[in-house]
Amino acid sequence: MTRDSRAPIEEVSVRAFTVPTEQPESDGTLEWHATTLVWVSVRAGGRAGCGYSYADTATARLIHERLGPALHGRDALEITACFDQMVASVRNLGRPGIAAMAISAIDSALWDLKARLFDCAVAMLLGGARRRVPAYGSGGFTSYAIDELQRQLSGWAQQGFTRVKMKVGREPERDAGRVAAARSAIGAATELFVDANGAYARKLALAMAERFAALGVVWFEEPVSSDDLTGLRQVRERAPACMEVSAGEYGYTCEYFRRMCAAQAIDVLQADATRCGGITGFMRAAAIADAFLLPLSSHCAPSLHVHPCCAAPRVRHLEYFHDHVRIEQLLLEGAVRAHDGCVAPDLARPGFGLELRERDAARFETG
Repeated sequence: MTRDSRAPIEEVSVRAFTVPTEQPESDGTLEWHATTLVWVSVRAGGRAGCGYSYADTATARLIHERLGPALHGRDALEITACFDQMVASVRNLGRPGIAAMAISAIDSALWDLKARLFDCAVAMLLGGARRRVPAYGSGGFTSYAIDELQRQLSGWAQQGFTRVKMKVGREPERDAGRVAAARSAIGAATELFVDANGAYARKLALAMAERFAALGVVWFEEPVSSDDLTGLRQVRERAPACMEVSAGEYGYTCEYFRRMCAAQAIDVLQADATRCGGITGFMRAAAIADAFLLPLSSHCAPSLHVHPCCAAPRVRHLEYFHDHVRIEQLLLEGAVRAHDGCVAPDLARPGFGLELRERDAARFETG
């Protein structure tokens, strides 16, 4: 394309695919049996760009009925203007939650489209900082039996991951034993992360931090609710020095990330492009982390996050989440695979380098 080119948006289409889990899964505060991927395609300039979010079919309905029509005819190359238009269109609905995830899917599709129009990878369009991203294996659900927990985490360690994460918080009285079993399985050289998904109260979180630190845990994710910034800061300040506190996966706006960082509530900021406004929102979160001199880690959706994580300067690692790895490799041609504990985008493929596997996806499509 030339400098003066325009690419009016001709169509925004959306589909949803609900994929059952291999077995019932749970964390500290939630149980689930399936995960829904909302897939968006934006057509302009003779090309189509694709993006997605892990959300609910209500997200697809909002895209179909409101956000897609609001963008019709706008220049797809002016992604910031499109982003602002979408935010304005949901003012009376409430931006966090479903609306933010809908905006996220479309925004990512716009970045994919722009990169395809200019025949480059999204990572390069954003301004590459690295060619690959360290990753950590993530799963270890509270629904797993001990032998299954050990098998999954040790499997990642054997594949070259130097960090693995497990869920805690559903039965606090069993958590120390589960963490000890995990440590026994992965050995001393692999870093162990725990994620409570906000299940603990403040005092219990502090007590568990001491127990986990004795077992070599170096990362405590959402020890209390991410809405409890005071509690997060208390845990961060009083936890053993070897342990970092992280949160941010439920951030939907850059204002949320700014408040969390300003409250000194975390050691590492997390952001999820499928929730926080797509690639535009993720890079804004990255700028906030940069301003507060904090490392950044992406949450879930590895095939989407590998591109902005290759561009954001303070990215430490990417979450290689069991459910999303399975879904992306099942439904998406070009989905990333970890090698030696890292993931890398295919820079020879334009955009995110992803295509929907129509035949494989058809059986999971939901209305």
